Amino acid sequence: MMNPTSRRHFFFGTLLAGAVPAAGYGSVPSLRALGYKPFYEKLNVAAVGCGGQGGFILNQAAQTENIVAMCDVDEKRAADNFNKFPKATKYKDFREMIDKEGKNIDALTIGIPDHMHATVALYAMQRGKHVYVEKPLTRTPWEARLLQQAAAKYKVATQMGNQGWSHESIRVASEIVWSGEIGDVTEVHASSSPGTHPTGLDAPPAETSVPSNLNWDLWLGQANMRAYAAEYTPYNWRGFYDFGTGQIGNWGIHTMGPVHMALQLDAPLSVEMVTVEGSSKISFPKRAVIKFEFGARGKMPPVTVYWHDSSLPNTVSAFKVPGMEGEKILPSPNNLADKGRVTAPPRAANAQTATPRPPIGTGQRWGAGGPGVPLYGPGGSAAPPEAGILSHNGALFIGKNGMMSTVDRGEGVQLLPKSRWESYQLPPQLLTRQPGGHMLDWVRACKGGSMSVSDFSASAPFAEWMVLGAIAMRVGGGKLLWDSKNIRFTNSAEANKYVQPAFRKGWELKL
Repeated sequence: MMNPTSRRHFFFGTLLAGAVPAAGYGSVPSLRALGYKPFYEKLNVAAVGCGGQGGFILNQAAQTENIVAMCDVDEKRAADNFNKFPKATKYKDFREMIDKEGKNIDALTIGIPDHMHATVALYAMQRGKHVYVEKPLTRTPWEARLLQQAAAKYKVATQMGNQGWSHESIRVASEIVWSGEIGDVTEVHASSSPGTHPTGLDAPPAETSVPSNLNWDLWLGQANMRAYAAEYTPYNWRGFYDFGTGQIGNWGIHTMGPVHMALQLDAPLSVEMVTVEGSSKISFPKRAVIKFEFGARGKMPPVTVYWHDSSLPNTVSAFKVPGMEGEKILPSPNNLADKGRVTAPPRAANAQTATPRPPIGTGQRWGAGGPGVPLYGPGGSAAPPEAGILSHNGALFIGKNGMMSTVDRGEGVQLLPKSRWESYQLPPQLLTRQPGGHMLDWVRACKGGSMSVSDFSASAPFAEWMVLGAIAMRVGGGKLLWDSKNIRFTNSAEANKYVQPAFRKGWELKL
């Protein structure tokens, strides 16, 4: 659970501004020695993971800071960014990079497969490096708790890459809930559209030869050795239990962001898979519905949160919103502009929505229904959500006096029915706003500014309960009772096998 001090700092950060020197922590010599810099000096940033999302975040950091070292186990996937930063030293082993570069590195961006997030982040934090770690932070709840403890112990600036927490709409959504506009919230439904990774597999993918550009041993890292298969890289790892967290880690960590913030959630009492389609012991199912039960939090009543994984209209995981048959449930991104609020740029169109799944064995990204099956819509074209049904990426809050919905990472928010929203006056701003965006928020923290919005003291407890849903999908069958204090399930030995990774010898983690 988030302790009272960190919760207070997260929600009311400016009230603690007096604890920060006017010129930033970097202005104090003793704190400069701890790794902080004045705001006018650039950070020396190293990147672990330089293709895909890892490449995206390193380029965000490069807009204002120096990229001095780069590491990727796949030189082909990293090639474009390797070439873009010719002066940066290149590595395949993150340990070698951090050890050799030493004091030349202030901070790291980490955008790699989920199963290696905690390993790289902890190694860097133990050596005094600030870290920006892509969502969902970790693959297991034990690792999330470890990183939360490590951030406190090593006193470095941290940020999880759940960019929605830096948006205007997520703050407005929280302020609407806290204003009492929709009354006590006792039920929430959040959903995602299908991913582009394999799901519902009956057997492991067939062994193939390791590409010459890939160091498979380093890619596996802490995971137990196994034969290489083209399905695992460069992206499809997300669909396999041993490497990824499926759509709950890919998009759930985004769409549940407003839910966690507005309802000030802590650890759930239980988690349960209530429906499933295409279950598998190897990969995540094709679709599922996960139920989380939370106790009261202060004056907030108990709440039940449902996660509709890979939801599309007319599927088992879609939720029909009572009384809203003619309504579009999810708002448009950045709809707050209509009410005079400055918001984040809209999310870029997803080029994958019209992409059919490639045949298994090609190592390409998949779509929704199986080899050759379009993601959704006639012939594979993108289709809008049906009225009255929650599907795709968003969340619905059901309160005693009304309903509210958010879309994607929290880019948009509205009351339901829409007629209520059109005349609604937004509540006063209670939360501090986030100028500059998610990456710059972390950069400020690295230079001694106020704690980043997704500092591990706030984001690790969120990630910890979210990935319990991945365990529920893997185990299935019945309600799993969660003991947060001891980081274990009280009624399932099988589920407890997946709370902590099974480390390969030599890759164990400890503070």
